[in-house]
Amino acid sequence: MPMNSKPKVLVIIPAFNEEGSIANVIRRIQAVTRHIEIDLDTLVVNDGSHDNTVEAARQAGATAVIDLPFNLGIGGAMQTGYLYAYKNHYDIALQIDADGQHNPTDIPTVLEPLLCGEVNFSIGSRYVEKTAYHASPMRRVGMIVFSKLIHLVTKQQVKDPTSGFRAADKRVIEMFAEQYPVDYPEVEVLVHMSRRGLTFREVPVEMSARAAGNSSITPIKSAYYMVKVGLAVLISATR
Repeated sequence: MPMNSKPKVLVIIPAFNEEGSIANVIRRIQAVTRHIEIDLDTLVVNDGSHDNTVEAARQAGATAVIDLPFNLGIGGAMQTGYLYAYKNHYDIALQIDADGQHNPTDIPTVLEPLLCGEVNFSIGSRYVEKTAYHASPMRRVGMIVFSKLIHLVTKQQVKDPTSGFRAADKRVIEMFAEQYPVDYPEVEVLVHMSRRGLTFREVPVEMSARAAGNSSITPIKSAYYMVKVGLAVLISATR
């Protein structure tokens, strides 16, 4: 980024049936923006919702809304956001969930390692410091397994590899715009970045339970998630 210029940041919010929470998420991001020296835009990627997510996002003042014609899943929705960031020359792309779990007041914390040029990618983590967040036993087991797999492949410790609160610099934006995993990408992309020599770091954030709606991750999908992502990570290790 040029000296003495504000970084251009895009907040990507993938959303599927989140009409009950998306407006409040956007307004909370806007409130934070008024207090930081950053040019920050919000992009909502509506992933084929059946409710009024699009209308709620537009009425709340999202900078842009992309309305996908059908559900692509988190991977397709996020790659759409990264393509938008790449084509519009953003310096940083920051992912935030549409369900209200991520606290926008932590945006400066997640951005700081990138703004200082210390890493290419940062992850808002629930576990690098003690927080009030409590995951279900199944999710905790999954995170421990994924953490060990990532350490095995990259030799780097990541305590919250499934966190969706994360920021990418221009090099990572370009990489993700070109190629991004389709299903449950959060863990897999860390391995891909490491193998390309890109660096990442966790920073402490607070997270809450979802503000409205229901999670799309069922017990069956959780089992599929663990098997699919585990195999993807191990295959990456052999390439």
